[in-house]
Amino acid sequence: MKRLFIIVSLMLLSVSAYAHGMSEADKAAILNAGNLQYIWLGATHMLSGYDHLLFLFGVIFFLTNTKDIIKFVTAFTIGHSITLITATLFGIKMNYYIIDAVIALSVMYKAFDNNGYFQSYLGIKKSPNLLMMVVIFGLIHGFGLSTRLQELPLGEPGMDMLLRIISFNIGVELGQILALIGMLIVLNYLRKLDAFARFSKIANHFIMFLGFLLLLMQLHGYLHVTDPDELGFAKKTHLHIHEDMEIKKMNEYELR
Repeated sequence: MKRLFIIVSLMLLSVSAYAHGMSEADKAAILNAGNLQYIWLGATHMLSGYDHLLFLFGVIFFLTNTKDIIKFVTAFTIGHSITLITATLFGIKMNYYIIDAVIALSVMYKAFDNNGYFQSYLGIKKSPNLLMMVVIFGLIHGFGLSTRLQELPLGEPGMDMLLRIISFNIGVELGQILALIGMLIVLNYLRKLDAFARFSKIANHFIMFLGFLLLLMQLHGYLHVTDPDELGFAKKTHLHIHEDMEIKKMNEYELR
């Protein structure tokens, strides 16, 4: 198990650069792209958005009724569509490391809830309303998607820009549907196993672990971004922190 955790950690670190924004290939390809290309980009971005997919997987993990699945997925879709469209349209920005850190927390939150830890660890009789939490986290996930989309040359505000944003959002939803189909096939197979109850505990522990790794990656990115001043984290302060760490290490070495 320890070896598996190390392998997954290395895999996540190897793709963390892409998780921080649109690739240069995407930016170049989209310069003269039409709405269909934006749909394709939205779909591929969602299918490679492991943080969004982990949260969605956690949400549907114990849902067996089709109506419930549609209800919660729709709530998540409405939430992230609202912030994706409005934040991009009005140019509302926030540092993507911070947004992605909160998204990582949402992954941990859902796995924590799935394992019943609100009751067993926190002594809370009933978990927070799931539908409400899915909408709230959906709004945050949409803000994260918006930060990616705003890295692209969307053009001047107007109808063309709005259509590009909506096209990207449609692509995101199509990618989500494809991912959801795959998740449901896997879950339906696993639910037939006698050991599903034990597997569910292990699986949600693992999802929580992955969320924690993502959180660490985003916080590391926040502290070591190329331009710390843009985060309200002054460059001088950043340098002083590292200088203090070096001095502390030297002092500890001398004491030995």
